[in-house]
Amino acid sequence: MKSKIIQFLREEDGVTTLEYGVLAAVVAAVIGSFFYTQFQSTLKSLFSTVNTNVQAATAASGGS
Repeated sequence: MKSKIIQFLREEDGVTTLEYGVLAAVVAAVIGSFFYTQFQSTLKSLFSTVNTNVQAATAASGGS
């Protein structure tokens, strides 16, 4: 049993996998933050357009 534990601790495959996982998480966070900013801007523009159209339709129909 002790030899299996020592062998497990000496293996570096798990460390490499962990490093790739951390790198993938960082890349995903950077890409996500970039697209989040664009998505947020697009969403604000969309809601602004909808708000303007609703106000214009309300005013045209004689609403308050």
